[in-house]
Amino acid sequence: MPSTRTSLCADLTTLGVQTGDLLMVHSSVRAIGAVTGGAAVVVQALLDAIGPSGTLVAYVDFEPFYEESDDTEVPVFDKRIARAALDHGILHETIRTWPGAMRSDHPDAGVAAIGRLAEWITAGHPFQYGYGPGSPFEKVVQMRGRVLMLGAPLDTITLLHYAEHLARIPDKHIRRYRRLMPGEDGPKWVDFEEFDTSEPVHDKLPIDCFERIAKDYLATGRGRNGTVGAAQSFLLDGPELVEFGIDWIERCVS
Repeated sequence: MPSTRTSLCADLTTLGVQTGDLLMVHSSVRAIGAVTGGAAVVVQALLDAIGPSGTLVAYVDFEPFYEESDDTEVPVFDKRIARAALDHGILHETIRTWPGAMRSDHPDAGVAAIGRLAEWITAGHPFQYGYGPGSPFEKVVQMRGRVLMLGAPLDTITLLHYAEHLARIPDKHIRRYRRLMPGEDGPKWVDFEEFDTSEPVHDKLPIDCFERIAKDYLATGRGRNGTVGAAQSFLLDGPELVEFGIDWIERCVS
């Protein structure tokens, strides 16, 4: 029997989602199974569960559609129309395009948010080291936000990039690149510098370190797990997870 807005909200509440939560969600709608109304109803259920005082956040990234070496015309990054990266799934794009949703300015580390703290979460996203201080990820931690893995793999927890940033380890991998961005006098190339998020930030870290961090965190008895629709789901405390991740990374590299 397909899930509905009411049944999904009940599942989320049973998992531990509460009114007023700041919730950073990662989702596989396919894993949830059949839903009457599809991805839009999943978002409605999430908003029902956190209520009008809550805030829903999703990492959106984007698809650049070009290589930096291309000689072809490069499109300007326009956060109003640049869709969420395809590999994040349909729910993130649904959140990005939701009425009243806000989106941060960073093209690659960008998030979309709906709700009471959406404007604050997305404002002033630093272009340099966009997963670190001043970023939406730091703000999620500051407000004791929680991470909801709604059928999504544990290795996709974006908040752990913030832990990578804060971890006191030497020789982190750094990536430098550029994007064509809007400017007051027309499009301009902007240089970006970031700890590399495409692979583990240090040679000593295993390729599946995010999944290992999450599993080790859950093994301590922290976090909650259950099913939402048909999806195995986890609800994790953001500040606890980041603190655990920093310690895990530092011990692994030392």
